[in-house]
Amino acid sequence: MKIFLKHFFIWLIAFTVILIPATFALDRLGGIRIFQGTESLADAQDLLVDPESPFLEAFGEAKRVNILVLGVNDGLSDTIMLGSYDMKNQHVDIISIPRDTYYDRREATTAGSYKINAIYRNGTAVGTARAVSDVLMGMPIHYYAVVDYDGIGQIVDSIGGVPMDIPFHMHYEDPTDEPPLYIDIPKGPIIIDSSNVQQFLRFRKGSKGYPGYPEGDIGRVKAQQEFIKSALRESIGFGIPKVAKTVIKNVDSDLTLSMAVKIAGKATGLKREDIKTWLTPGTPGMKNGASYWWVDKPAVEKMLKEIYSTDTQEPESEYQE
Repeated sequence: MKIFLKHFFIWLIAFTVILIPATFALDRLGGIRIFQGTESLADAQDLLVDPESPFLEAFGEAKRVNILVLGVNDGLSDTIMLGSYDMKNQHVDIISIPRDTYYDRREATTAGSYKINAIYRNGTAVGTARAVSDVLMGMPIHYYAVVDYDGIGQIVDSIGGVPMDIPFHMHYEDPTDEPPLYIDIPKGPIIIDSSNVQQFLRFRKGSKGYPGYPEGDIGRVKAQQEFIKSALRESIGFGIPKVAKTVIKNVDSDLTLSMAVKIAGKATGLKREDIKTWLTPGTPGMKNGASYWWVDKPAVEKMLKEIYSTDTQEPESEYQE
């Protein structure tokens, strides 16, 4: 699921170089849509910028483009990440929002519907963006990108697979799932491709007698972030035309052609060390028999201070990956 995140900007460079005629004048590109989908966060910007946020001034002054990336499975946003590209200082921050994050909303009627990943089913990308912005203290979200498991498999194959070193035998069976879920990935070096990427991305706990991530879904988030780093290494210098074509075909996004060109022009000098990953601060807990990730608001504020450099005297956050 998270393969899309870190080399999103690389793919932007790819398709703009390959698919945009050099004769196009930037002032004529306007709001041309290059991906699938019909939603637009631009139509809801008044709802995505909180005037009461303590970071309102910092958000307004930053030369950042914030893109919400959703990995979707069975109508739920199984993966939620916000990529923030600082075009002035050439730096990318990627914030993971755990799918079990508790989010109180009027539409919620069941324990599961209070999880932030359930919003996509009813509110689609715009609804999820509003919730993520709220969790991150009014952080503006300018664009979204959605990809499902099938699309991720095709994208992974387009870069030749992603090498990973699996820390333990990942084994899990759920015959009641539709379709039935069967995960069986051996310990050790392996190539993740369309044949096993869904197993890897969905694994969280093992069947009886098999290990799982000690931190549950948070462990899954961290493992996927390692997957991103490996995917980034593989995507650099790979067959860019094929990757670009596959991404455009399998991604739903409101990113416009003019902004893609602007990002591509700025991002050419990005290096791996210019990208940092973060986990939304919080703690796991139970309510009414359901498990949630409870956001720690003071810690979120501290994280945002570091990302937006509003307090350079504080040490790096424990939530930086």
